[in-house]
Order: sequence, then C-alpha cells, then structure tokens
Amino acid sequence: MAQRRGIVVVTGVGRSRGIGAGIARGLAEDGWDLVLSHWAPYDDRLGLERGGDDPAEIVAQCRELGARVDTVAVDLAEVDAATELFAAARALGTVHGLVMSHCESVNSSILDTTVESWDRHFAVNARAVWLLIKAFAAGLPAEQTTEVQARIIALTSDHTVHNLPYGASKGALDRIVVAAGVELGACGVRANVINPGPIDTGWMTDEIRESGTAQTPAGRLGTPSDTAHLVRFLMSDAGGWINGQLLYSNGGFRTHS
Repeated sequence: MAQRRGIVVVTGVGRSRGIGAGIARGLAEDGWDLVLSHWAPYDDRLGLERGGDDPAEIVAQCRELGARVDTVAVDLAEVDAATELFAAARALGTVHGLVMSHCESVNSSILDTTVESWDRHFAVNARAVWLLIKAFAAGLPAEQTTEVQARIIALTSDHTVHNLPYGASKGALDRIVVAAGVELGACGVRANVINPGPIDTGWMTDEIRESGTAQTPAGRLGTPSDTAHLVRFLMSDAGGWINGQLLYSNGGFRTHS
C-alpha cells in the first residue's frame, strides 16, 4: 500500500464508468487522499448507465487502496460551490492537487441552443474552473518558490459542432487553466489541461464507437484508466516540470468538430 502523500480534490466523480472515477482510483493507488465532488441531478438528467450508489462504490474502492476519502455533493453552477468544496477538503488537511473532471454537456447546435443552456455550460465548465482554482490558490503559501507545491489539472474537449455550448465553454476552460500555470507558477503551482479524446463512458452509440475507433491510430477507444495514467504522471515528482500545457492523451485521435 502506497505511503500517503496529501489531499487531492477531484470533481465530477459521480459515475463508476466515468473518467473522474478512474482518476480517483488511480490517485488513491498512488497514495493520495481524496475529496470527491459529484452532483446527482446532472447524472439524472443525462440518464447514462450507473448503479444504485456509484459515489459510495467509488469511495469504497479508493478506501480499499488505503486512501482517506470524503465526498461532497455540490452543484458547481452555484457561485459558492468552490468555497464549500474546499472548506470540506481543508477540514482533512492541506490540499496539494485539484483535478477537474466535471462538466455540463448537453448536445445542441447554433440554431437550437438556449440562453439558459449556454449560461449553465459556461457556469459549470468555465466559471467554476476559475472559482475552484481561486479557492485552491487561496490556501497556498504566498512565498515564491522553484519547488513544486501544488498541481492543477483539468479535462477538455475539441467537440463543438452540434455540442456548441459545451465546446465553447471548454475552450474558455483551456485558457483559464493555462493562465493559472503562468500566474501561479512562481508559487510552485503546475497547471495543465488534458484532452483525452473520445472515451466511452456509456454515452456512445454503436455508430459513434465504430467511428471513433476507426479514427484512432492506436486501434481502440480510450478508457478512463488511459486518462488517469497521465493525471497520475502530472501529479508525480517526475511530472513537475510540465506546466501551462494542453496535452493530448488520445491514442492519436484528433478532431476538429
């Protein structure tokens, strides 16, 4: 069992098949204690595959790996959500990492996207990212240092056509996280974005699955574990020199839609 290394906040850990769950399990295996956020009403709206109590199942799996784990049910569209989440995390100790795998993603296009949907996508996918980073940074030492003190990692996507508010808000996320890598770098923060490409977490049709596989030179679709491997590297000592980057971890898949 790995020696405990500190606390990481991971958002968007609501379904066992999700990328967030894969990241949480990987970080627990590497010795990190965890505070996991989820929001069941979003999962209810999407209607994707999940069990009777996926957050509890994920917590149990991480605890079996030796991690201390707490969960917070929080709607990241709310302005005070980041403060609430970090208050819960700091009750356990010093927070060393923030991994943002949450999202709002409801398909719509230029002609049928509503203002309400647009605003919620930007509240969850962009504004919450800024507020989470701000809340995280408020707990860091003010002194400048060349030593790595904290990591920020967020997941993004290129998919925008017929998923307009999702893709547009993810583009804003990219800029926010890269800015954090520059603005907070002297405080020992390393901030990076991962684009995992198409990961089948239960949302794909057979047609999408076949198309995604055909467009991936590696010959298969990605898995949550594939994304978790890169997150784990960035959270490791060996990943400390990487900062302010948008990294593709997708088996060679690249999309412009």
